[in-house]
Amino acid sequence: MFLLCVPTPLDAMKGPREQIVYLPCIYRNTEFMKPDYLATVDVDPKSPTYCQVIHRLEVPNLRDELHHSGWNACSSCHGDATKSRSLLILPALISSRIYVVDVATDPRAPRMHKIVEPTELMWKCGLANPHTSHCLGNGQIMIGCIGDPSGNGKGGFALLDGESFEVLGNWEKPGDATAFGYDFWYQPRHNVMISTEWGAPKALAKGFDMQHVKAGLYGTSIHVWDWSSHEKLQSIDLGMEGAVPLEVRFLHEPSAAEGYVGCALGSTVYRFFRTKKGDWTTELVIKVPSKKVEGWAMPEMPSESFSTSYTLYTLYTHSIHTLYTIGSQSAFLGGSIQSDGAVRVLEDPEDREQPPPCVIKGKRVQGSPQMLQLSLDGRRLYVTTSLYSAWDKQFYPDMLKEGSVMMQLDVDNVNGGIVLNKDFLVDFGKEPHGPVLAHELRYPGGDCTSDIWL
Repeated sequence: MFLLCVPTPLDAMKGPREQIVYLPCIYRNTEFMKPDYLATVDVDPKSPTYCQVIHRLEVPNLRDELHHSGWNACSSCHGDATKSRSLLILPALISSRIYVVDVATDPRAPRMHKIVEPTELMWKCGLANPHTSHCLGNGQIMIGCIGDPSGNGKGGFALLDGESFEVLGNWEKPGDATAFGYDFWYQPRHNVMISTEWGAPKALAKGFDMQHVKAGLYGTSIHVWDWSSHEKLQSIDLGMEGAVPLEVRFLHEPSAAEGYVGCALGSTVYRFFRTKKGDWTTELVIKVPSKKVEGWAMPEMPSESFSTSYTLYTLYTHSIHTLYTIGSQSAFLGGSIQSDGAVRVLEDPEDREQPPPCVIKGKRVQGSPQMLQLSLDGRRLYVTTSLYSAWDKQFYPDMLKEGSVMMQLDVDNVNGGIVLNKDFLVDFGKEPHGPVLAHELRYPGGDCTSDIWL
């Protein structure tokens, strides 16, 4: 079903339609003292359990904050017959545990394979708060971290054995850790890795505070690394216009020495690329202007933008989702500026009207587009509405009471256009232990936000 790691993006696009997806579901910062879990959702329209959670794998601890996930093997391991995409790597952002989940034995009912305790990460690497996980071509697992054990910002990378999942040590050279960490993407063909920055865990823990930005507790830089030597080559400061650079992706065409990074506070997307001299630089390619508002946490509302390798763009506060690669089509899916809400837009450089509430199958969408996953054939875009529980609690308190949702947009990848599928909704407000926050999506067969092509 999903074990093979195909050699090219075109091969992946020819794969079968997705039937299930995996999502981490988070109870931290809600009123429910329950463990987070990995949900399996049926997305097969022909199935009697379509749009339902069909399995929940609870982790054995509380307040972990499951967040992003990765694989023990992906297309970077293509050609190695001993490697299969059978284990999901699930770091916990706050507790610093790393869960390894078996999704091969029964894909519809994953089971726990191993738990790496936080002391392993802290003692062997001096790191904490693991975020992004990628498999490497040599079979190891690399996890980017955002902090040190004391809650300070620290961008470093832990290496795990791909069979035993023992923590082996740091990928980066001593002294090369960055001030902050978040995401990373590597491209061996160009002998390069790019990493990004979020903020200090102690600043993130309870919510967003603009004073923390002014105090230098959030990042503004991307970093260029030599992939073979593990040395940091460049740090490119994007300034406040590129503040909080988060998701980073190279183009899936491995010969292309370029990619994109979405900057949350700056509401921008930057293109990074290699110059003729051989070093790397950036250029601003998308900027969504802030709106002057009243009735919100700040007088100006940034969009908080995020990017994936298909150049999808989601605005966590404004509620807009835009697919830039097919004609700049957009859809309003919830958000902070709905027309019947408490927030009033006083000045909008884009001159947009405040959108009406987004209602699907009788459910009003709380929160706003956050994590995205495009189907392998490019025809369906899945969207969830939770970003990070502390920020959700601050910006969308009703979502903690009513639960997040998973939506689907139909994509016309021939003529252009995106349309909300009003017949698709996964309501995480109806979960057995109470409303929960669902975050990143993963297909068992791999997807555009986890596969690295060589």
